[in-house]
Parts: sequence; C-alpha cells; structure tokens
Amino acid sequence: MDTASEQLNARVCGRVQGIGFRMFVRDSAVRLGLGGWVRNGDDGSVIVQAVGPRPMLELLQAALQQGPSMARVERVEVEWSTMPIPVPRFEVRG
Repeated sequence: MDTASEQLNARVCGRVQGIGFRMFVRDSAVRLGLGGWVRNGDDGSVIVQAVGPRPMLELLQAALQQGPSMARVERVEVEWSTMPIPVPRFEVRG
C-alpha cells in the first residue's frame, strides 16, 4: 500500500442534493487523481470517501466547502484516516 495515501471521510450538509453536487465532487476528485466514492445521505447530506495524497485531499476538502454554484454548504464534517482502503477510481454511488 502507498504509505503516502490517506483517507478523507466527509459529510456535507446544506442544500447539496438535487443540484449536481455528486457530479461536482466526482469531477473534482478525478481532476485531483483521487480514488473513492460520493453518495447522497438519507438525511439530505452528501457523503464522501476519498483516498490519495493529503495535499490533494485538502484541495478536495476546500472544494466541498465551496460546492457548485447552486449549492449552499452549511458545514462539512471531516474525519481523517492514515489507513486508507485502496480504491482504483472515483465513482458516484446511489
């Protein structure tokens, strides 16, 4: 396993569903070379799990706080792990 990789787990709250937020996250993650996934949460949030180098994950975190133009991000809850689960690509899940 690549020891330089970390894992970012995030929950984005606010007006983040039904406005293309998951596609925004996927596009941002792919551009940054990250693996992982994004999905809608049952509570109206968006859940993100991303794996890669810490500097790239921090850029993704900043993008999550901004979101696409139609989003209204109220908060981003973040947890970090240094024992990432290897994932080859970034995908949108249900």
